[in-house]
Amino acid sequence: MRIAICQLNTTVGAFEANAAAIERYAARAADAGARLALFPELALCGYPPKDFLLLPEFVEREMAVLKRLARAPVFSRIAAVVGYAEPHDGPGTGLFNSAALIADGAVKLSAQKMLLPTYDVFDEGRYFDPGVAPTVAEIDGVRVGLSICEDAWNDKRFWPRRRYATDPMEQLAKGGAQLLVNISASPFALGKPALRARMLGHAAQMYGIPCFYCNLVGGNDALVFDGGSAVFGADGAVHARAKFFDEDLLVVDSDSANEAVSALPADLDALLDALVLGTRDYARKTGFTDAVLGLSGGIDSALTAVIAARALGPERVLGVAMPSRFTASISNEDAAALARTLGIRFLTLPIEPEVESYLATLQAPFAGRAPDVTEENLQARVRGTMLMALSNKTGALLLSTGNKSELATGYCTLYGDMAGGLAVIGDLPKTLVVALSRHINAVRTIIPERTITRPPTAELRENQRDEDALPPYDILDRVLYAYIEERLTVAQIVATGIDQETVLRVLGMVVKSEYKRRQAAPTLKVTARAFGEGWRFPIAHGYRI
Repeated sequence: MRIAICQLNTTVGAFEANAAAIERYAARAADAGARLALFPELALCGYPPKDFLLLPEFVEREMAVLKRLARAPVFSRIAAVVGYAEPHDGPGTGLFNSAALIADGAVKLSAQKMLLPTYDVFDEGRYFDPGVAPTVAEIDGVRVGLSICEDAWNDKRFWPRRRYATDPMEQLAKGGAQLLVNISASPFALGKPALRARMLGHAAQMYGIPCFYCNLVGGNDALVFDGGSAVFGADGAVHARAKFFDEDLLVVDSDSANEAVSALPADLDALLDALVLGTRDYARKTGFTDAVLGLSGGIDSALTAVIAARALGPERVLGVAMPSRFTASISNEDAAALARTLGIRFLTLPIEPEVESYLATLQAPFAGRAPDVTEENLQARVRGTMLMALSNKTGALLLSTGNKSELATGYCTLYGDMAGGLAVIGDLPKTLVVALSRHINAVRTIIPERTITRPPTAELRENQRDEDALPPYDILDRVLYAYIEERLTVAQIVATGIDQETVLRVLGMVVKSEYKRRQAAPTLKVTARAFGEGWRFPIAHGYRI
């Protein structure tokens, strides 16, 4: 059977637009001779719809669009598997995460997702009920086993520890499936494309059944979906692969021979593509065409500016330098040089008069108190106020430029440098910011070399360096990775060769800064564990590291 994988970029709640894209791709697939078209998980309503699913009217509108979609003339030429939220009358939430089989003007059957993830950014148990049995459908004389995303992530032979008691893929194979299909909305994280390929290839080889995998692509809020849909032969090898980070149509015969396919993208290439796509789609799907950001001459704002220029176009980006008495001349020079290289608009707004005005107003209540971090934060907040004013006046999206190391330790200012509508690099530790910046410069120098090599500084007082308040970033990021992503204990982190005093100091900062992170802008998720939707720690507690 000739099958088309339709890798779409859908928008949550845009039923008509999503349905139109499904119909358009189905027509292209039929024209290419395909008999079955696969679409991503929840393609009709967009993923993740979150609490929209709690609104009866949302589901009713989706179902009305599904009925109209099924009657589209193209589905007399081709069958399609389309992800949607399916209402039901039984006990529970009243919804299934389902795949509709559309053919001959109607929904012929519906396959329900059996495994509902409730970890990291996933909260599907809040909205859906699990399916009770796997679905094998006969399509064009072939027995096709239908599964949805997480259903493929529980093979006891692949995972050292399983999350669920059942394995839907195993059940489909035992149920006589001649071909496995998995429609998915699997978010990107560093290393995840390779993990998916190993897992799905293992399943195909284990059961000796070809596996067709259709993944979502595009950004929705903090999540970035990388696409990379693929076909795995019964030998476990990749027989065909769709593009990463872009919509694509992949048409393959189910019994096709193994052909040369494109390699998985290198980690830093994938990371940059994910951040660009996430920024572009966040702006597009929230109605922004332009962006503004503070351009300090430092590496964090420089990297953010590069990503913004690639995502929106340089003419749509405004970089703003806001020097104070503590700003080094080289910072101003590097900010201006980067703006010229990128071709973005550039503006300089000195903040000294505003800072002095605030300090004069606060002189009486501050009397008898020595200068401290308060005066430093005041500068950051003046800058945040100016950027927000520009955002309000021009309608541009304000991008915050802080990195994960700063968000983790609280080395950032509420209502100052944390101001913004999107934290573009908020999931990149400082060492990864440096690595990605060097990668961008590999072909030609875009970010000034001095921006990358000079010691990091917030420039909020004389001769300030980040290492005055933080351990060296190579050590700091090792501690943060061990705690945040590997979930190691203090003793386990110390055993890696970092002294206990440093570990306790860093983790103390992480715990104390939770209230700041709760107020941070949405952060594009590109690692296994990001601050934001998948990070759920209390602010008020008595637990001590």
